Amino acid sequence: MVSISFSSNLIKMTKAIKTLCYTLMALAIVARSAGQKAEVLSRISNSGTNKFYLTNKAPLQNQYFVKLPVASIKPGGWVKKALELQKEGLTGNLGEISIWLSKKDNAWLNKEGKGKYGWEELPYWLKGYGNIGYVLNDQKMISEAKFWIDAVLNNQRDNGDFGPAVEKGAGKRDLWTNMPMLWCLQSYYEYSKDPRVIKLMTKYFKWQLTIPDNKFLEDYWEKSRGGDNLSSVYWLYNQTGEKFLLELATKIDKNTANWRQENNLPNWHNVNIAQSFREPAQYFQQSNNQADLKATYNNFKLVRDLYGQVPGGMFGSDENARKGYDDPRQAIETCGMVEQITSDNMLLGITGDPLWAENAEDIAFNTFSAAFTPNYKALRYLTAPNMAISDSKNHAPGIDNNGPFLMMNPFSSRCCQHNHAAGWVYYSENSWMATPDNGLAAQLYFENSVSAKVGDGTKVRIVQITRYPFEDQVAFTVNTPKAVTFPLYLRVPAWCKKASVKINGRTLALEADRTGYIKLTNNWKNGDKVLLELPMELEIRKWEKNKNSVSVDYGPLTYSLRIKEDYVQKDSKETAIGDSRWQEGADPKKWPSYEILPGSEWNYGLLIDEQNPRNSFKVVKKKWPVNNNPFTNATAPIEIIATGKKIPAWGIDKYGLVAVLPQSPVITEEPVTTLTLVPMGGARLRISAFPVVK
Repeated sequence: MVSISFSSNLIKMTKAIKTLCYTLMALAIVARSAGQKAEVLSRISNSGTNKFYLTNKAPLQNQYFVKLPVASIKPGGWVKKALELQKEGLTGNLGEISIWLSKKDNAWLNKEGKGKYGWEELPYWLKGYGNIGYVLNDQKMISEAKFWIDAVLNNQRDNGDFGPAVEKGAGKRDLWTNMPMLWCLQSYYEYSKDPRVIKLMTKYFKWQLTIPDNKFLEDYWEKSRGGDNLSSVYWLYNQTGEKFLLELATKIDKNTANWRQENNLPNWHNVNIAQSFREPAQYFQQSNNQADLKATYNNFKLVRDLYGQVPGGMFGSDENARKGYDDPRQAIETCGMVEQITSDNMLLGITGDPLWAENAEDIAFNTFSAAFTPNYKALRYLTAPNMAISDSKNHAPGIDNNGPFLMMNPFSSRCCQHNHAAGWVYYSENSWMATPDNGLAAQLYFENSVSAKVGDGTKVRIVQITRYPFEDQVAFTVNTPKAVTFPLYLRVPAWCKKASVKINGRTLALEADRTGYIKLTNNWKNGDKVLLELPMELEIRKWEKNKNSVSVDYGPLTYSLRIKEDYVQKDSKETAIGDSRWQEGADPKKWPSYEILPGSEWNYGLLIDEQNPRNSFKVVKKKWPVNNNPFTNATAPIEIIATGKKIPAWGIDKYGLVAVLPQSPVITEEPVTTLTLVPMGGARLRISAFPVVK
């Protein structure tokens, strides 16, 4: 009896201890949750000034978001894989291929700026190559980048000028080529704090101020792209506060092409548009004139109303946008994609408008990856939402380019061959931004970690785990040496209608159907966890201005018809665009080019239930790819099953392109067929704007 009583008391005591532990744990959670607050803002406030990062000095307008120094964000997951593929592929090895990166007779290595080779190609490549090195902490890449940076810093001329001494007309110095090099110097300064950068830029901008207006930014490229020069002037002003820089900024704005025309653009070159439409909004920071800000929005809307009634975030321009050429078979340069993402990131900081993050995400997920072979060892100049063939033939005048502009070729596409390097690394660098209230904002979701000063100056590290855009959960863990109060902003994409957020397992109340930014106010402690859920749904977009065609979206991803892609290897020298150049030892066998030909039928229209469109599709989720590269047809983690009918009258036209879309609805007597749709960004051959069949 005694032993039974003792056992009974022990059991009761054990239960009591467990109950007490659970109570203490619950109280700890409640205490930890005290003061937690969540609200959804369409746009954050820019009333403050971030204490820790380079932000606008008065009289420039306060920024809404501030770019963190290069390498503050360490990518993981599929973005890191893409950067590694670039490093191992064309970006990392372009120095052995491109004649423009030759170290013999290169104007970038000559103090007088003289040499056979030297224009935009070197800085185009270097701004991506160097940043990839900094982000991946790859010492070989960092050393190679420094070789070129040192050459620029050591070869500045006595008058302040630097770089290739190219003139476009008597006494008219071509300044365009220096603009991307300034961006290379800025990234290098963020990484190294080398004071030579500030010295060079100050001297160079003082020299620019002495150039008469009638000889300043006169050539086509530099006149269009003055906004790139303006960006560097403001960067230096925020470093030094020297007033002459504001005078120079006004001079640049005055002499840049007029991007303030209400119903027109100064030119319709696709890269100029993507790169330069933002210039008025950039100058708005100084002018405080709302018309300047409005002009940039007007430019964006104008080109998309006319030529962007297509999925993928870009517009159909080939080389130049042309009236009547607005079908989804019209393409965009790979350079155009990189520059649009860059502009979006810049405008996000200036305006605080999440529209720009939406557009950057759209391009990155649905267009950019498709411009390359899956191993990033070759690329093509042009990519379109609808392209069922990618070959070495001349497709002009169907596209506004004469030559093999659809060929996947590492020796070709001179500007894009170099400029593509910045695409993913610039996307990664702007995925987190600092805020005016000394907080952090998650803008573009993918697996990564960010290290930054917040609140009272405490340096925190936030680790993000997710397989977005293929999964709808994004998990964050806060690592901090001490408790620190700061706001954490999480962007809610416009397509998401029922976002939810938890802190340490506790769901916070949010206003329904609101998008913009979730502002989480909290006294953050080491190990705090945040879970953001962005439920994805099928949506059908109708392009009324483009023959009532439709595209199929699932969350941020747009889907294309799965077309069997037959790769046909070709000689890279024989299939290169006419102005391509390569080094004597460049081996086309090591770096082959490819035609991609359709191995299956592609000319289908979709059958869609008009009353319940979502019922026409089935989402199929698959295993995550072992190689961590989800943007191929073979490795896509999500597919969509649809039904449709073949449209025999819609085929390849006389120019060798997908024929212009038929007007929907289309009548066809062909049998109903089951179709598989795959993510648009992984489809090198694709139909992404579909006719609808009855």
